[in-house]
Amino acid sequence: SSGINAEYGAKQQALEVVRTLKESIPIERVKMKIRISMGMADSKKCKDHIKALFLTIISEDHDGQFELMGLSEPGNYKQLAELVGKHSRGKGMCEVIGVEETAENAVFD
Repeated sequence: SSGINAEYGAKQQALEVVRTLKESIPIERVKMKIRISMGMADSKKCKDHIKALFLTIISEDHDGQFELMGLSEPGNYKQLAELVGKHSRGKGMCEVIGVEETAENAVFD
């Protein structure tokens, strides 16, 4: 069943349309380029969990600070930001620094 349903928000309906379209058209959500930065001691408990939320790791640095840059699904940003905030007691950083220079069939949402 397709069509507009006033009981659901616009974003939820748009995501449903994208899911339906994916069945017949090869489209993907654009990947976010995210940079994580936090103290080494703070990262010990969560860095494996953080890394698991990335599709691709572009760079990783352990020189005094734990720094990671990579590509992730847009839906993972909130979880990444919460992990960094919780484990760094608000001192760490999780920032979107761009989007993947990508395929012609990507959709932004």
